[in-house]
Amino acid sequence: MTYSEQWDLETIFKGGLASPALENRLQALGQQIPVVLKMTSDWQFVFDEPAFEQMQAITTQLQQIESGLKQTGSFVNMIQSVDERNQQVAPMMDRINQLQNTARQIDVLLTKKLVALTTEQFETLVSQPAFAPIQFNLREKRQQGVDLLDEQTEKLLDQLALDGLQGWSDHYDTIVAETQIPYLDQTLSAGQAQNKFESDPDSKVREVVFKNWQQTWDRFSPMLADTLNHLAGFRLTTYQAHGTTDFMKKPLEYNRMKPATLDAMWSVVSQNKAPLVAFLNRKAALMGKKQLAWQDTWAPVVVDDFQMTKKSYDEAAEFIIAHFRDFSPKMAAVAQTAFEKRWIEAEDRPGKQPGGYMTDLPETNDFRIFMTYDGTPGGVSTLAHELGHGFHTMMINQLPGWRQDYAMNVAETASTLAELIVVDATVNEAQDRATKINLLDQKITNAIDMFMNIHARYLFEHRFYEMRQQGLLTPDDLKGIMLSAQKEAYADALTDYDPLFWADKQHFFFDDVPFYNFPYTFGYLFSMGIYAKAQSVPHFEADYIALLQDTANMSTEELAQKHLGVDLTQPAFWQAAADSIAKDVALFLELTATDLD
Repeated sequence: MTYSEQWDLETIFKGGLASPALENRLQALGQQIPVVLKMTSDWQFVFDEPAFEQMQAITTQLQQIESGLKQTGSFVNMIQSVDERNQQVAPMMDRINQLQNTARQIDVLLTKKLVALTTEQFETLVSQPAFAPIQFNLREKRQQGVDLLDEQTEKLLDQLALDGLQGWSDHYDTIVAETQIPYLDQTLSAGQAQNKFESDPDSKVREVVFKNWQQTWDRFSPMLADTLNHLAGFRLTTYQAHGTTDFMKKPLEYNRMKPATLDAMWSVVSQNKAPLVAFLNRKAALMGKKQLAWQDTWAPVVVDDFQMTKKSYDEAAEFIIAHFRDFSPKMAAVAQTAFEKRWIEAEDRPGKQPGGYMTDLPETNDFRIFMTYDGTPGGVSTLAHELGHGFHTMMINQLPGWRQDYAMNVAETASTLAELIVVDATVNEAQDRATKINLLDQKITNAIDMFMNIHARYLFEHRFYEMRQQGLLTPDDLKGIMLSAQKEAYADALTDYDPLFWADKQHFFFDDVPFYNFPYTFGYLFSMGIYAKAQSVPHFEADYIALLQDTANMSTEELAQKHLGVDLTQPAFWQAAADSIAKDVALFLELTATDLD
């Protein structure tokens, strides 16, 4: 098969931002939202069937509205991803944000009405058969709704967020769109430059590109420091208005996760750095260095004059489909559909944003993937990772909208499991020692990212928020915090680091999800537990799909207990995953021992 590396957006809204279908959908949402808002305002609890039917109509239509806003917002965001300088994006996104703010008034009003019910009234309501599929979501709204302020204040905060929280996040995107990294006689986009300094086999090339990368981001650092300071400041002020100074409360609530689970996970991670330090030291020795530099950590290991073989996009597609099929025929079918129907934007060309993502499209019951594919094993892994997200979406897209609203930590579980399937396959199929070493290197480098890189991000963000409560931080302050966090997370195993990582990593500037870091490590380790179970349980596909369908139907701890029989607040589960990584490192050290002679 020959697959296109450009996605098809015409099947979503034909005509791009000027699409009549997009305009019609936005107008329909604009008409529906005030109607449902009035329905919600008028609703009163009465123990009779009409009152229950009215509440069912409210919840059904609110979920439809949220799906419509997701569909339109994702579409506009995708256009921006491939055309960073498209000046029509911001006005259209602002229009959608305005609709989202009005729709949120429905959610706030509904939640406050649920909070106002007596326990008996609430239990009577949610015990109605119509609410069985979303009972958990209604209970969650009632529980978290106790922190809400009055409706007018919530409305004002949401409106201010357009030019505050969202405004500063959008400002970051504007800066990144203007970022060009010089290299020789050309300029690279941020995404192209990152791919080059992370994967080029020539250490001199990596060094030069990374130096230029640092200099470029440093020039923008005053503006980026302002952006990060004010984005976080708005968030902290909003938290305080709702009666909390605990900046971890919302991230944990969002991930439906207990503090004890997060503490147990990071404790095990911190105690299991030694094998990864040994790996980094061996990798440095194989490169003829005493220690690796930051940009070397992703670079391929070369032994026996090994030349890394890149896979074409078509080859990567067939490889992924084949190995997904071994784990789950349904997963393979979803991946094949994504390739055939052009749901993936993978072409390496200028003008695209850095990074990658999967976005679900609830009204067309499909998804799209954005990335820049470079043919490396890491590129294949990223493609598999995003397809894992897509599989998760397709397995739950017939559930009610709120049952599809899974948190980031379990979202990263499905993606990381898909990535693990492909990475394991590449290692197991290696035909010679050099290839096996190179692929093990890629697999363990992923563990480095989860145990060290993500840990550094978490440490930085936690310390930044602690200090931001006391006032603004300068670019030098932020560099210092990042450098300290990276040294701790990497157990001081590198010669130098990336003190501007806070500036060049988009995740710190997202407006909707704070602490866009620890869920990655959670998903990585949780997926390893699922993968281990899959090896011992025949016909695991149905069990895995059942787990995915519960990801927005219970807490993270309940999900793990129900489907894996484990307690996430205890270290045993996390330690088993860490031990598996240590085995990979031991094999790598064994295979490369002769290369030091």
